Amino acid sequence: MSQIIRDIELPDGRRVPVLGQGTWFMGEKASRRSDEVKALRHGLALGMTLIDTAEMYADGGAEEIVGEAIRGQRDTAFLVGKVLPSNASRTGVVRACEGSLRRLGTDRIDLYLLHWRGGVPFEDTLEGFERLRRAGKIRAFGVSNLDVDDLEEWVSRPGGSDLATNQVLYNLSRRGIEFDLLPWCRKRRLPVMAYSPIEQGRILDDGTLGLVARRHGVSPAQVALAWVLRQPGVIAIPKAVGLDHVSQNRDAASLDLTEDDLSDLDRAFPPPGRRVRLEML
Repeated sequence: MSQIIRDIELPDGRRVPVLGQGTWFMGEKASRRSDEVKALRHGLALGMTLIDTAEMYADGGAEEIVGEAIRGQRDTAFLVGKVLPSNASRTGVVRACEGSLRRLGTDRIDLYLLHWRGGVPFEDTLEGFERLRRAGKIRAFGVSNLDVDDLEEWVSRPGGSDLATNQVLYNLSRRGIEFDLLPWCRKRRLPVMAYSPIEQGRILDDGTLGLVARRHGVSPAQVALAWVLRQPGVIAIPKAVGLDHVSQNRDAASLDLTEDDLSDLDRAFPPPGRRVRLEML
């Protein structure tokens, strides 16, 4: 398999790998800390340099794990952080980001996202994001869990069109974004970041997924991940703790699914025939 992970260009011209690392549920147990740090470092060494985290994850505990993992190699990593909607006011977003920076042990976040839509007006969040960017505390900003109508509203606000990504739930069993959201983003050359790309393991017992996996001599999880990655303009951020699991995720980026594979998976997990409201986990 190839030793280079395909990359994708962000709107500001920076390039990131299409396969990154997620940290949801990390930092929750001290007994797992060492393994979590080792997993992230292993992923960095394999080229999975994009690491996604959030202040919400373990109340900042995941950010501390990331901070330890990138210590001494900050410039290797591309950090994606997320602010809670309750902290997304003009001044609240600045305080939240500064807290994340302390836990991460860095002076900047490469891409900072609104975690989901809350009660704070978009223009207030955008003003806070701009303040952070001018101060050099973030390099770019984006959103998460926004549907097409929310995105339309976001980009209509001053500065809102300067958007780097929309991070959403996307996997074989959650294909609703293919009907309208994914085309909307592609038209604007806006990368989509897919979280829970294997549905937290719930789809891995599917018979068709197993059949395709056997054809290639890989695991069902690798097939599910390769299926997400085959979409143009999509970045996947699976979480893994075991070193073998990290390596398997990396190898999935080099797995080429055939037309027969894709047809079989379409029958087992049909694409949407109508608009589906964006799902969240």
